[in-house]
Amino acid sequence: MSRTNPTPAQRTFDEGRLMQVLVAPIVSEKATMVAEKSNAVTFKVLQNATKPEIKAAVELMFKVEVKGVSVVNTKGKSKRFGKTMGRRDNVRKAYVLLNEGQELNLSGEAA
Repeated sequence: MSRTNPTPAQRTFDEGRLMQVLVAPIVSEKATMVAEKSNAVTFKVLQNATKPEIKAAVELMFKVEVKGVSVVNTKGKSKRFGKTMGRRDNVRKAYVLLNEGQELNLSGEAA
């Protein structure tokens, strides 16, 4: 019994789920360099988010065309807090590559 993946035209997502996929934009020195160099925006996303879901969420929320999505899973570090040992959360980052001519302004400045 083989399972076939739906084509992008057949693929539908729950809009409530898409609104929760993007957790926060990542504004760091590396993210800014990537944005200037390759027209990509970096987001922190849910641990179980898929690439097609991330693409659909960005297109829905920001009304831009997405060329591709790359995902990075970063394991949380073990850190000492005084006497006790703690652990940072695992993070899943999505680098969303936008099409030529598309722009996404996350700085909050008026256009």
